[in-house]
Formats: sequence, C-alpha cells, structure tokens
Amino acid sequence: MDPAAELLSRFRPQEKDCAPALVRIPAGWFLMGCDSAQDNEKPVHRVWVDEFLLAARQVTNADYGRFLLDIAILPPPFWSDPAFNHAEQPVVGVSWHEAVHYCEWLSTRSGEKFRLPSEAEWERAARGGREGALYPWGDTPPQSLPGYEERCAGQWKTGPERVGWGEANAYGLYNMCDNVHEWCSDRYAAGYYAGSPERNPRGADSGERRASRGGSWRHHVKMSRCAARSSIPPEFKYADYGFRVACDVAVV
Repeated sequence: MDPAAELLSRFRPQEKDCAPALVRIPAGWFLMGCDSAQDNEKPVHRVWVDEFLLAARQVTNADYGRFLLDIAILPPPFWSDPAFNHAEQPVVGVSWHEAVHYCEWLSTRSGEKFRLPSEAEWERAARGGREGALYPWGDTPPQSLPGYEERCAGQWKTGPERVGWGEANAYGLYNMCDNVHEWCSDRYAAGYYAGSPERNPRGADSGERRASRGGSWRHHVKMSRCAARSSIPPEFKYADYGFRVACDVAVV
C-alpha cells in the first residue's frame, strides 16, 4: 500500500474525534510587540483581546487525516515522508487556504465556529499572562532550558516532534513558540502596529502575505520569542508550517 494511503487508512472521521482540546484564554489588555527586536514588532502597544478558545496543541496528522478522508482530497506534501508522518506530529505542508478549509470543515463537523487565531490572540495566548517577557517562561534564552539540546539532537534534527512534548505555558498550551510556524488569520503588514486598532486587531486590510507565529524545528534557534512575527504567501506549503485552531466563546 502506498505510504500516504496507509497513513490515511488509520483514520476514520468520527464526530467524537473531531473537536480538539481547547483552552479558555481570558479577555484582557496586554502589551503586544517588542521594542528591542525587529522593526515589525515595534512599537510595543497596549491591546485588548476578547475571551476566546485556543487548541492546546497544534493540528496533528491524525486530525488532518480525518479531514482528508471526509472530503476526499489529496494529502499535503511530506505526507509520506517518515520524518513528518507520525500520527501525533503536527501536520505540515498545509497552505493558509487549506488551514482555513480545515477550520470550516471542523466547524461543520463539530457544530462550533472554528477559525485561525489572529496575531494578537496568538501572542496573548503565548505569553500566558506573563507581561513583557521575551518567552512564555521568561527572558532566559531557550538554549539554556533543561532538555533543549536533547530535543535538538532528537526529533528536531530532521522534523517536528510530536505535539504536546515539552512544558505547557501558564495557560496550558503546548509548543506555542516551537516545533512549527503556525498560520494566523491576519493579512501581514510590517508597519501594522503603528496604526492598528486598540481592541481586537485583525491585521492589515490588504497585502499578499499572511501572518504566522512561533518557532520552527528547521531554524538554528528552535524556539521563538512571543512577539516574533513571520509571514509568507498564503499558497506556500513548507515543511515547517502548520497551525492550531481557535474558537469564539459562545454568548449565552
């Protein structure tokens, strides 16, 4: 059996398997950006984000496999590559458009309204309530963290590790600043912070690139700062790009 077909054969689209474990991110103000880093992270500015739900883990091959089976489309690149196709590794090689399609499918299957997080939501969640720190754990460089070198010499040497490894941040979210870059909903603009809305910013009104956040197994330093921004065109499919889903809190 073809490796891609064999991997798909492990998954069946059952309703109970579709909804991810979600973490409630409280509404509140936080300081977004970093004045000592890249220009696109400046200026540091005060932002309000409404309460929302965010998946505790990145979307896995197992999650994405059920989507592929249900709608009968071809798998993404790297699906058959042993470095990327363990069921609990994050799915990679997914374009921004495909990530949005997955959110739409998940919404239909689950009855909830899933979407990609905005950059502001992602950064608030990554910080875990820790104001002004460079990383979710503080200002200590990632290379000095216990177990960092072992992770780099292990799975991160050739691809992402399985989701949920390592320490969760204060909100209970895993891999927020490592493993794979995560697509966000926003259109990207380098100078967006200079005039972005104070409440629930959603990105630039125009632009060809889509924003992404988080670190990558492929980089020399595998963990990113909470404020670090990145972007690529929405049709690109890279081996270190994945995503996690967000969900609005139902108003009763």
